[in-house]
Amino acid sequence: MDDLLKLDREHVWHPYTAFPPAVPVHAVARANGVRLTLADGRELVDGMSSWWAAIHGYRHPRLDQAIRTQLDDMAHVMFGGLTHEPAVRLAVRLTEMTGLDRVFLADSGSVAVEVAIKMAIQATGRTRLFTVRGGYHGDTFECMSVCDPVNGMHHLFTGALAQHVFAPPPPLGYEAAPDEGYLTEVADLLARHAHELAAIILEPVVQGAGGMRFYHPTYLRKFREMADAHGLLLIADEIATGFGRTGELFGCDHAGIRPDIMCVGKALTGGYLSLAATLCTAEVADRIGLLMHGPTYMGNPLATAVAGASLDLLAERPWRAEVKGIEAALIEGLAPAVPYAKDVRVLGAIGVIEAHEPVDIQKIQDIVMEHGVWLRPFGRLIYTMPPYACEPGDLTMITDAMVAAARTVTSP
Repeated sequence: MDDLLKLDREHVWHPYTAFPPAVPVHAVARANGVRLTLADGRELVDGMSSWWAAIHGYRHPRLDQAIRTQLDDMAHVMFGGLTHEPAVRLAVRLTEMTGLDRVFLADSGSVAVEVAIKMAIQATGRTRLFTVRGGYHGDTFECMSVCDPVNGMHHLFTGALAQHVFAPPPPLGYEAAPDEGYLTEVADLLARHAHELAAIILEPVVQGAGGMRFYHPTYLRKFREMADAHGLLLIADEIATGFGRTGELFGCDHAGIRPDIMCVGKALTGGYLSLAATLCTAEVADRIGLLMHGPTYMGNPLATAVAGASLDLLAERPWRAEVKGIEAALIEGLAPAVPYAKDVRVLGAIGVIEAHEPVDIQKIQDIVMEHGVWLRPFGRLIYTMPPYACEPGDLTMITDAMVAAARTVTSP
């Protein structure tokens, strides 16, 4: 294993880091349930759901079997001019879940957002987008152009990206009373630029990798109304919020609205394979016509088969009760961190401790691993998005580890 880690350090470039990485990587030998087993034998509760995707945990027999069964027929076939049952059935299932009629299957969340932006531009003939600061939508170029341009992770590309219109971030707090002054400011900014805008793009209710910020559903409803008033499309980036993570099936459900275009991914396959989708209304699709986009692995049979099984499993399990239970456990378990933190917030199966200053990633990871937990902090945030399959004891381990980590970064 030492040789493997040496080769990794010499050749492998890991995400969001320099080469070689400043923070050590850890070799995983296997994963089962909600636990990762490292090559050195340590077991860790995965508080990250493999970047929010493995909602059912690892090695779920139903999902394993879906891939084995599909593999007996075919692992892949091109989607240009051909189709197959797993992709068609998944597309139909997604239309039933979202109320959106047309489904474009992509191979990653970033690609799904790129496709959504292409759709909006083609459907309207306009090329600029309206969004809010504090957002994150992916790492490819159009995705980067609608991420936070100041405090986001893509400031190195300023000048190379398309210039879009940014409003201030929605005021923090899912339960905080809506700020009418903020809504007036946003409405005025939108009105000034409406003639050049194709769409509004937002992460519904939760801004994820841009800062794990929760905002009141009223803001989302008002953005829907503003889009309608000016003839703009509304794009909902549900890649992080979709499939129950916030306590509703989709983030838009908190506000009782339907977008014109929706992006889903991450938990779509239960964390098994890379797959995403961009959905739109029939009206938008009719306005687009020819859409020039086609990933090589679009509609991959293995990915669509396991995605269908994952959605079946989600429908069968009491996910609302599970997420509500996780929410209650996170609220209770993270409360002791309040004196040490700038903010502690929980929504659905998302728990966040925001420190006053950026945290030392290696130090935090060492602490939580000593508590038998895997987390990946960033910026000022120590956060968790655990699998829905976590038991109460698993959640206690996660919150105890987070509180212990918070105590090391600031004093009450």
